[in-house]
Amino acid sequence: MERTLVLVKPDAVQRGLVGNIISRLEGAGLKLVALRMLQMDREMAERHYSVHQGKPFFERLVRFITSGPLVAAVFEGPQAVGVVRKLMGETDPSRAAPGTIRGDLALKSERNVVHGSDSVENAGQEISLFFLPEEVLSYERHGERWITES
Repeated sequence: MERTLVLVKPDAVQRGLVGNIISRLEGAGLKLVALRMLQMDREMAERHYSVHQGKPFFERLVRFITSGPLVAAVFEGPQAVGVVRKLMGETDPSRAAPGTIRGDLALKSERNVVHGSDSVENAGQEISLFFLPEEVLSYERHGERWITES
C-alpha cells in the first residue's frame, strides 16, 4: 500500500471545495489516514517547495500557499500516488481533462486548488513535513476487501 500527501490549497478552502475534493479521492477507493487544517508559515512553505527554489515562480508559490488556511491529508491505497495524480489532472487547469479535480474546479495554474505528491519517495518526505508518525493512522475499513482484493 502506498501513502501520498494531498494539500487542499488556500483557494479551494476559500471557495468551500474541501469536502468535494476529499470526497472525490475517497470515492476513488483511497483511504483517508490523516487530516489537519493549518496555515503554513514561510519557513514551512520554503521547505515544502525547496525543489523550486531559485525558479522565477518560487516567490509566487510561497506567497500563495501561505495566503490562507489549507487542509493537509494523507491518503492510502494501491498506487495511491499515481491515482491521486490522475484524479487531480494537469497542473494547468486549461489542459486538465473534464472529470478531474483541476479540470472541474480550478481556475488558473497559480490557483489550481490541490497538490499531490509526485513520487512515493517525495510522498514520504512531504508527509513527514505535515504529520508526526503517530498522526498517520492505520486501520481497516469494513469495505476494504471490495476495493483491494483481487
